[in-house]
Amino acid sequence: MKRILIIEDNEADRCLYRRYLAPSGAEPLELELEEASSGEEGLALFAARPPDCVLLDYQLPDTDGLVLLAQLQGLCPAHTLCVVMVTGRGNEQLAVRALLNGALDYLVKQQFDPFMLRKTVWHAIERNEARQHAAHFHGQLHTINQQLRASLLDLTASQQQVQAQNLCLHTANQQLIHSNQNLDNFVYAASHDLKQPINNLVGLFGELQRTATFHDAEEGIVLQMVEESLRDLSTTIHDLAAVVQEQRPPSALAAEPVALAEVLADVQLALRPAWLATQGQLTADFAALPTLHGVRSSLHTIVLNLLSNALKYRQPSRPLRVHVRTYEQGGCAVLEVQDNGLGIDLPRCGKELFHLFRRFHPEAAEGTGVGLFLVNRLVESTGGHMQVDSQPGGGTTFRAHLPVRPVFASPAAVY
Repeated sequence: MKRILIIEDNEADRCLYRRYLAPSGAEPLELELEEASSGEEGLALFAARPPDCVLLDYQLPDTDGLVLLAQLQGLCPAHTLCVVMVTGRGNEQLAVRALLNGALDYLVKQQFDPFMLRKTVWHAIERNEARQHAAHFHGQLHTINQQLRASLLDLTASQQQVQAQNLCLHTANQQLIHSNQNLDNFVYAASHDLKQPINNLVGLFGELQRTATFHDAEEGIVLQMVEESLRDLSTTIHDLAAVVQEQRPPSALAAEPVALAEVLADVQLALRPAWLATQGQLTADFAALPTLHGVRSSLHTIVLNLLSNALKYRQPSRPLRVHVRTYEQGGCAVLEVQDNGLGIDLPRCGKELFHLFRRFHPEAAEGTGVGLFLVNRLVESTGGHMQVDSQPGGGTTFRAHLPVRPVFASPAAVY
C-alpha cells in the first residue's frame, strides 16, 4: 500500500482528489490518503510519517508550493522526496520552476481526469523508487570503490615492501656471492700453497725412514701412524684444491664433443694399480651414445671418482664387477656407472649422499668424503642432476643426467 499526502487548502479540490484516487481495481496496490489544509499541517504530517508521494498545491494560505517544497527537502534526503506540484490554470511557468527545484511532475487544475491523476502519481512513485534504488546501488558502488582504492593502496604498499625486501635480498646475495668467491680464492690459495710443504714433509719423512735406525718396536708403529697422517693430510689438501678448481665454471670454448671410450681409457690407466690389485672386471657400452658434449676434464673427474668409489667400497666376498654405459633418456645424456659393491642404505643416508666430507663405509677404505660431492657439483654445474639406486650389499648404480648441450652455472650458483 502506498501513502499519498494531499496538501490542499480547498476542500472541494481535496474531495475531488479523494474521489479520483479511490480504489478502482486497476492499480496493483491500494492507496492510503492523508490530507492537510495548510503548509504547516502538511509539514507536521510529513515529519511524523513520510509518505510515498506528496500531492502539493502551489497556492496555500500560509505559504506557497515552492517554499514548502524546499522545506520538505530539508526533512528527508533529496533523492527520496516524491512531490507532484498542482498549479492553477495558466501557471505552467510555476510548474516548470517546481520541476527545476525538485518536484517529479506537475498537474494543472481542471485539466486532468482520474486516469491522468492516477497515472501521474504512480509514475512519480515509480520514478522515486527507481531513483532510490539507483542511489542505493551508487552507494554500494561507492563503498566498493573505496574498498578497492584502499586495497590498491595496501597492494601498492605491499609491492613497495616486497621491492624493498628484494633489494635487500639482492644486496645480501651479492655480498654472499662476493664472500663465496673470496672463500673459494682463499681455499684454493691455501690448498695450493700447502701442497709443497706437505710434499716436502712426505719427502723428509721418507728420507728419515731410509736413513734412521729405530730399535724400539713401538717407534715403528708411531712412524706408521705419522706416515698415514701425512698421507691423509696430503689427500685432503689435494681434494680441497680439486673441489675449488672444478667448481669454477668452464668457459663455453672448453665444451666439446668428448669420446667416452677415450675418457675411460685415461681413467683406467690412472687406476691401473688398484684394478690389478683387486682383479676387478670393468666393462663398457658406449654404442648408444659414443660421445658427450662437455668439458673433457670434468667428465674425466666424474668417471674417475665414480670408479674410485667402486674400487674403495667393493664387496670383499666377491670379485668386483663394474659396468659403464651411456644412453639418451628424456632429452638428456645419461652416464651410468654400476657396481656390485657394498651398496648404500639410501633411506638412512640418501639425503647426505653428496654432502662434503660425508663417508658411509669408513671401515672399508680410507677417504675424505670429497669424491661424490665433487661429482654432484660438476653435474649440477651443467644443469644436470644425479640419480642413485642402491641397496646394502647389493651394489650401487650412479646415473649422471647431463643436458645434451650443457649450460654452465656461475660460481655463486654451484658453491
